[in-house]
Amino acid sequence: MEFIELTGKTLLDVVNEGEIDFKQLHDAGVTGDSIVRINKFGEIELRRKTEWALVGGLIGNFEERLQKMTGLDWV
Repeated sequence: MEFIELTGKTLLDVVNEGEIDFKQLHDAGVTGDSIVRINKFGEIELRRKTEWALVGGLIGNFEERLQKMTGLDWV
């Protein structure tokens, strides 16, 4: 599976209004300094101490927004 990694702060910049519940991300532990990754299906995973935890998902045309905001490609 290929991902793009980013910080929690950048994730908030990528997300369109109404696309994901910000309370859900906050309750899952996502902060501005968090390390998250998004796969090509839009699933958002949070880096925890010993694992990656699924915390939500993006919908719509997120691929272009994600690559533009991060300057990264899928790896």
